[in-house]
Amino acid sequence: MAPRGVATPDVRERLFAAAERVVERDGPGALTSRAVTTEAGCAKGLLHAHFAGFDGFVAELCLDRFARTAAKARALTGTAGRGTVERNLNAVALALFDSGGLALSGLALSRPAATLAIREALEKGAPGFTEIQDAIAEYLTAERKLGRVARTVDPPSVALAVVGTAHHLLMTSRPGAADPRPLVARLVSALVPAGE
Repeated sequence: MAPRGVATPDVRERLFAAAERVVERDGPGALTSRAVTTEAGCAKGLLHAHFAGFDGFVAELCLDRFARTAAKARALTGTAGRGTVERNLNAVALALFDSGGLALSGLALSRPAATLAIREALEKGAPGFTEIQDAIAEYLTAERKLGRVARTVDPPSVALAVVGTAHHLLMTSRPGAADPRPLVARLVSALVPAGE
């Protein structure tokens, strides 16, 4: 544990990573501020010193993970013409489920103040599902121009279907339920036929 009064480097990411480990190992019900700081090996008050309470921490954790996935989605267009369309698209669609995404979504939904903070941040322009959807549509448009996606594919509709399905699964899956990632991968495969 870091001594009192000594700066903890990369405190946000350290606490976020600790929270993900707790959720993955023990489930969302075990996630408390004490569990996070214990897992991170830092002072108990560190979380509250850097976040607006535990709800603020949960909201910022979810928003940070949305932003990471949005950054991955924005990079998609740069992959046009390389790899396979299906693999490239799955890398982004399935990233929403990484790092305890299902459990974290359930946790955020069970904490109304966190849910409200997330909604307000997204309304103010924080990266989220809309940005991911727009990036997927842009990527599919680029691949269609290269002839790697059928001309009949409507990129905005496919992007909406992929992101909408991922969102639905994140919001409705329960602990112990079947892993939703194979379903998303099958959807991507069905929606994005190869070009002519």
